[in-house]
Amino acid sequence: MKIPPCKPVFDKDMEKAAINALRNEFFVLGESVFKFEEEFAKYCNTDYAVAVSSGTAALHLSLIALGIKNGDKILTTPMSFIATSNAVIHANATPVFSDIDETWNIDPKKIMMKEGVKCIIPVHLYGRPCNMDEILETAEKNKIFVIEDACQAHGAEYKNRKAGSIGGIGCFSFYSTKNMTVCGDGGMVTTNDKNVAEIIRKLRDCGRKSSYEHDVIGYTARLNTVNAAIGIEQLKKLDGWIKKRRENAEFYRRLLSNIEEITLPVPEKDIKSVYHLFVIRAKRRDELKEFLKKNEIFCGIHYQIPIHLQPIYRELYKYKGGEFPESEKHAEECLSLPMFPDLKKDEIEYVCDGIKEFYG
Repeated sequence: MKIPPCKPVFDKDMEKAAINALRNEFFVLGESVFKFEEEFAKYCNTDYAVAVSSGTAALHLSLIALGIKNGDKILTTPMSFIATSNAVIHANATPVFSDIDETWNIDPKKIMMKEGVKCIIPVHLYGRPCNMDEILETAEKNKIFVIEDACQAHGAEYKNRKAGSIGGIGCFSFYSTKNMTVCGDGGMVTTNDKNVAEIIRKLRDCGRKSSYEHDVIGYTARLNTVNAAIGIEQLKKLDGWIKKRRENAEFYRRLLSNIEEITLPVPEKDIKSVYHLFVIRAKRRDELKEFLKKNEIFCGIHYQIPIHLQPIYRELYKYKGGEFPESEKHAEECLSLPMFPDLKKDEIEYVCDGIKEFYG
C-alpha cells in the first residue's frame, strides 16, 4: 500500500471549466476572475474579495494597502512558511516574531508589543484558527492592524466566523497542496474595507486607474482566468472535502490516542480546523519518518526550520537560536501525516499501525 502525503483534486468539472475559460474568456482578468471573487467573498462572509497571483502577493499587497512603510515593524510567528515574513520584507517593513503556544499558533499571552509595530499577522497554522479574541484585543489596545494569514485555512471557523473575516484583512493561498487550489499559484484577499479592496485591485494590475492611467506604483500580481475558473469549481466542493478531512482527523485521533511518544492536535469546541495538514509531535521524528517511508507511507515536515533560523534571517537579523524555544521544539518534532479527502479508513489504519510498530 502506497500512501502519498496529499492528493490534489482535478476532476471533469474543473477540466470543463478550465477549457471553457481558455476558449471563451480573456486569459488575464477574464469573467471567471470576478465571479470567483464574488463567490469567495460570499463564502467567507466578507464584503470584498480580490484575486491575486499568490498567497505571498496577498500579504504583500495588503501591507502596502494599509500604508505600511519603511521602518515599520510587523509582528508574526516564526512557525510558518517563510512567505509570511518574506511578504513583510517585500513591503519594506521589518518582521518581528512572537513564540507559539500548545496550539502551535502564535501565543496571544506572549505577544510583546515593540515600538514601531504597526500590524499583527496571526497565522492559522495547519488550518486551525488562532485564538483571535485576545489578538484583536491586543491590536485594538495598541491601535494596530490585524491581517489574518489564512493561507492554510480556507473554510476554518473561529466562534462561527470564517477565517479571513475576523481581522481587518484575510489572505489566502491556492497553491497546489492547499485544501482548495486553482491548480497552480493563486491567492485572495478578503476584507470589509472598500478602500483596501480598491487599492489592492490597482496594485495587482500595475497600478492601473483606467485602461491607460496608472496613479500608483503597482505590480503584476493578477490571477489567471483559467485558474479562477478552476477555483470556482473547487469552492463548490470545499465544504464536502472539509467534512471528510475532519472525519479523517477524528479517526487518526482515535487510533493514536494511547501512544505516549506522540502529541496530537487537540480539537476545541469554538475553533473548527479544516486540517489542511494533520500534524503530530513525535519523539524520534526523523527516524519515524524514515520507518514509515520504508513502508511506502510518505509524510512531510511543516516546518523543519523556523523562519528566524533560516540562513537568510540569521544573516539579516542575527538570530542565533534559542530566541523562540517553543517554535524551535515544535520544528524538531512536527510530522505531517497523510491527509486528503479521499484518504480511506484502511489507509489511515495502515499509517497508524506503522506508527504503533515503530514505537513498539
